[in-house]
Amino acid sequence: MKRPLLGFFFLLIAAYTVKAQDKWDLQRCVTYAMQNNISVKQADIQARVSALQLKLSQAGSLPNIGFSSNGGYNFGRSINPATNSFENKSIFFSNFQLQSSVNLFNWFSQKYTIEADKLSKQAADAATDKARNDIALNVAVAYLQALLASEQIDVSSLQIGQTQSQLENIRKQVRAGALPELNAVELEAQLATDSATYIGNVSTYHQNLIQLKALLNLDMAVDFDIEKPNVTSIPLEPLADLQPARVYQLALKNLPQQRVNQFRYQAALKNIQVARASMFPTISAFANIGSRYSSLFPDQENFIVTPSGKLDTLGYVETAPGTRFYAVRPGVSVVSKNTTFGKQVFNVNLSQAVGLNLSIPIFNNRRLRTVWDRARLDAEGIQLQVDQDNLTLQQDIYGAYNNAISAQQRYLSARKGVEAAEKAYDFSQKRYGAGLLQTIELITNQNSLFRSRLDALAAQFEYVFRMKLLEFYKGEGMKL
Repeated sequence: MKRPLLGFFFLLIAAYTVKAQDKWDLQRCVTYAMQNNISVKQADIQARVSALQLKLSQAGSLPNIGFSSNGGYNFGRSINPATNSFENKSIFFSNFQLQSSVNLFNWFSQKYTIEADKLSKQAADAATDKARNDIALNVAVAYLQALLASEQIDVSSLQIGQTQSQLENIRKQVRAGALPELNAVELEAQLATDSATYIGNVSTYHQNLIQLKALLNLDMAVDFDIEKPNVTSIPLEPLADLQPARVYQLALKNLPQQRVNQFRYQAALKNIQVARASMFPTISAFANIGSRYSSLFPDQENFIVTPSGKLDTLGYVETAPGTRFYAVRPGVSVVSKNTTFGKQVFNVNLSQAVGLNLSIPIFNNRRLRTVWDRARLDAEGIQLQVDQDNLTLQQDIYGAYNNAISAQQRYLSARKGVEAAEKAYDFSQKRYGAGLLQTIELITNQNSLFRSRLDALAAQFEYVFRMKLLEFYKGEGMKL
């Protein structure tokens, strides 16, 4: 009566066992995630921003050069910018300025700034490595979870096969009148339960694949499956080589987070020197080249003189009261042309200047002193964070070691449980075949074996994960 339903279950099993053409192993998953995971890309952007900041600091020691220009019209009575005389005419004017300056000495403030930004860049690079490390760990965890779900599917499939085989034998005996129909009904109910467990495990497996896809930043619609290595073939280092004190020393040296903290602290020390150097005088050099143009600037070398036919009085000399001798000259009319744009800008009005500038901070509302005090407090805060992170790391490593020992013991205990459950199930089958055991008792022993196998699988994968986590803390990556 339940054959259509059972047929559907076995179709599911067949569909699952069809192998995909392209399967991903852990190395491929980790490599792809490091290149495409969003968190890694964000960390990489921050590293590139730090690199740009370093380039900016390094360029700060070079001279700066700037060019400025303006132009416009003056209307009405205004001063001719070329002659400094009042003109009641419209004047077109323009000014040009080329400026350059360079710091000669600022108590090594620029040098310390470059060193601080270089350390900040190294910290950002280490933070990117940390993001890659974190995603590698997360991918490995998701990969192991998917492997566990896959193994559970295999165990569930085996359970269904055993129940189906028993059901076929019971049906033969029921048809022969050797056993009541109740025995077959009980096994059919068990087969339905086993099939539901199988479907749940398949759902868990596909959910784990979805989580793995998210870590890889893969499109959810892409066909995706993983290689399924035998968990017993995964290499594990001996616990003797993973003593927590040794692992902790390696972690301090190799883990990116610890390098991030050290680089940040060293950068904070450099920033203290930068803040202190800014409280001392600064010497810089400057150079300027300027010129200007006016539409009313007369050309002193290009003019026309025309006699007016009159005498122009220049002055007089009084030799006696009422007696004056006037000094005169022939009157002329002088008409000059405007100086050309090129001649004004590049010759007549061209000016240059070079010099030194001394800047001495005397009183600035305690701003520089506060910046210095803040830099020292920042360094203290980062040092405390370094100490806290190292303490947390040490605690995590010792905790991971204890968890690995516990997981190993649970796994060994679970294996013994499976062996005991298999013996009990074998005895129950023999007793059931001899008619000395009821069907429900056989099913109970079978379920006990099933749970023991699942518990052993979970314990085995937890043990593998705990060991791999200890290997990860060594800063040498995680391999399956």
